[in-house]
Amino acid sequence: MVFLIAIPLSLGIAAASGAPLIAGLVAAVVGGVVAGALGGSPLQVSGPAAGLTVVVADLVGQFGWAATAGITCAAGLLQILLGVTRVGRLALSLSPAVVHGMLAGIGVTIAVQQLHVVLGAKAQSSLIANLAALPAQLVAHHPHSVLAGVLTVAILLTWPRLPKVTVIPAPLVAVVAVTALAAAFLTDVTRVDLPEQPLKELVLPAVPDGTPIEIITAVLTVALVASVESLLSAVAVDKLHRGERSNLDRELIGQGASNAVSGALGGMPVTGVIVRSSTNVAAGARSRASAILHGVWIAAFVLAAGAMLELIPMAALAGVLLVTGLRLVQLAHIRTLRKHDELLVYVVTAAAVAVLGLADGVLIGLALAIVRVLYRLARATVTTTEEDGLWTIRIRGTLVFLGVASLVRTLRSIPEGARVRVDLDVHHLDHAAYEAIEDWRRGHIARGGSVELNRVAFRAARRRPTRSGRCWRSSRRTVSARHSCSSPARTRGSCRT
Repeated sequence: MVFLIAIPLSLGIAAASGAPLIAGLVAAVVGGVVAGALGGSPLQVSGPAAGLTVVVADLVGQFGWAATAGITCAAGLLQILLGVTRVGRLALSLSPAVVHGMLAGIGVTIAVQQLHVVLGAKAQSSLIANLAALPAQLVAHHPHSVLAGVLTVAILLTWPRLPKVTVIPAPLVAVVAVTALAAAFLTDVTRVDLPEQPLKELVLPAVPDGTPIEIITAVLTVALVASVESLLSAVAVDKLHRGERSNLDRELIGQGASNAVSGALGGMPVTGVIVRSSTNVAAGARSRASAILHGVWIAAFVLAAGAMLELIPMAALAGVLLVTGLRLVQLAHIRTLRKHDELLVYVVTAAAVAVLGLADGVLIGLALAIVRVLYRLARATVTTTEEDGLWTIRIRGTLVFLGVASLVRTLRSIPEGARVRVDLDVHHLDHAAYEAIEDWRRGHIARGGSVELNRVAFRAARRRPTRSGRCWRSSRRTVSARHSCSSPARTRGSCRT
């Protein structure tokens, strides 16, 4: 089952990336055999992935295909190093909003790019260029290509809805049906063009011709994107079955080995692919043998029946990639992120990836996510009310050093000698905020005022000493929740209520 669905996807991804079609098949074979045998996720299936399409296309345009293969090989070695040092699981620390936004941006880029191929034209290098050229392509389209592409999309969307037929993958049905139609009626379509002797057409890797910074950036981009996508896919696959759980560090080593071998053979970058992996689980896979055998079947099919692949219209493969790209934009993720107030990070990351490129877009998304985290850490609601001569200060949220300045301004606005009650309803209070409140309290009492501390949900700071080692305690006349300190407790810097 996985072998049947991997053939059209591998060819389509290679075509969308500007790589030789044989490079996509090499990556599929190596991903199945090498990553399947060495990886830490037994039921995950690896191969060329849509998520790296934009990255590979940029590398091919900048360095050429031979150098891109060399970059893939180096990225694989870096992945192995990351796996050996057991930092692979750290890739899961990325904000889900950034990861899903990255995939959405890639999906939109792929969809717009492949729409040109469906129209019988050649895709441009960027989203902006594709959008600018789209009106002209719509006017001067090729009817046969449009028919092949539209029919492919229609089958992909309707086939899963039919009862008792989902055992056969929709991409396989779409590609086979459209290929048969094109062979009989559609003559004016561009078809897959494979070399007559595939093994002799493999492009060996070469050293990229560029500055050290450009080469290092390219290697890091391929390694990190491939690692994140593989690890996220492995975690998703674990949710689909009850068998052996994934070893993420071992999975990273297996992915690195497959990228090193794929690059050495002139193949595309390899990642774990959720489409193939979910198909693998749904078809009843129980061990890593299924992933390995799918790679063996691809190799045998390409070497023995390559002429059959050359009957496939490029518009049919573009239709498969168009639907695959649009499915990377998932409404379920958008709803979830909206509930958790992460939609802004998702939208900004997706737009930046689509317009500026993968590396720049992810960096912008990460920067925005970090800024929002800092804002939330510093966010504490401080309100002041006065009634019958009693000033009530309510502090809610998370109070850390970043919000101390605003808190101090509010506290100093209280008139001297006033009666004050401080309601603390905080999730977290760090030492800087604790000392700010304590310093103000002492000064206010010294100037003739009184302070009543009402700890609604105050846990973190009460056992923390001040810099002088004393506990937080106040006058018995003014504080309803009093602390008493014994000498041993004071020595250890802790309080007893």
